[in-house]
Amino acid sequence: MAAVRAPAVAGTFYPGEAAALTRTVDELLAAAPAARPAPRAIIVPHAGYIYSGSTAARAYRQVAAQTRRVVLLGPSHRVPVDGMALPGVAAYATPLGEVPLDAELVARAEAQPGVLTDPVAHAYEHSLEVQLPFLQRVLGEFTLLPLSVGRARTADVAGVINALWDPETLVVISSDLSHYHRYAEARRRDERTLAQILAGGPDLDHYQACGATPVNGMLVAAAGRGLAPTLLGACNSGDTAGDHDRVVGYAAVAYYPDPDAPDPDRPDPEETP
Repeated sequence: MAAVRAPAVAGTFYPGEAAALTRTVDELLAAAPAARPAPRAIIVPHAGYIYSGSTAARAYRQVAAQTRRVVLLGPSHRVPVDGMALPGVAAYATPLGEVPLDAELVARAEAQPGVLTDPVAHAYEHSLEVQLPFLQRVLGEFTLLPLSVGRARTADVAGVINALWDPETLVVISSDLSHYHRYAEARRRDERTLAQILAGGPDLDHYQACGATPVNGMLVAAAGRGLAPTLLGACNSGDTAGDHDRVVGYAAVAYYPDPDAPDPDRPDPEETP
């Protein structure tokens, strides 16, 4: 097993030098709206920082600094995966340092249907890597469970999320929205997709979101855990650093306990001795 998964998109999707990367991430976080109560899970985009970094920062600004474990799921763009792939490494690296994998979470994930180990699925995948510098700046030290998601059943994705869930763990779902439509059409499509996400409809397709499979799993898991989504921000590449002819959509969504729903992590007072 390789010890460390080396950064693949440092210097392209985000700055490749530590000082410049720190400055970039800190500026994006500082420009995001002030923190609300810490979410239990977030959906964030994964394009180059000049395109989607400001939207991702809206979610990462909310994350509790005391979080010590992160479960990260994103779509496999380059390698076909039948299921959800673990990287088979001990750590992920960025220019800001190494993030160790959480051995306990790895063991729990390996026991779930649809989970396999495939280092090739992680070697050049950007959807997971681009999230790490944000997490490193917000959390400092933490452990990680990354899954590169391919052809997987929604029920299996939700099952993995539930198996890895605990009140001290943050779940991060990496997904962009529509791809390569003209600006106005992209806006219309993404507004419909976000309405569906906010309504909890777990049947997105990959024309709506490249990470539809992990998003759908999150929607099911969130419903079962009494979590409600809040839209923190949305834009597309035409709003940030691209033209209006072929845009990609981005959104930041946070999940908070629904006050009207039971919390499965909180004991029932009638059952407490």
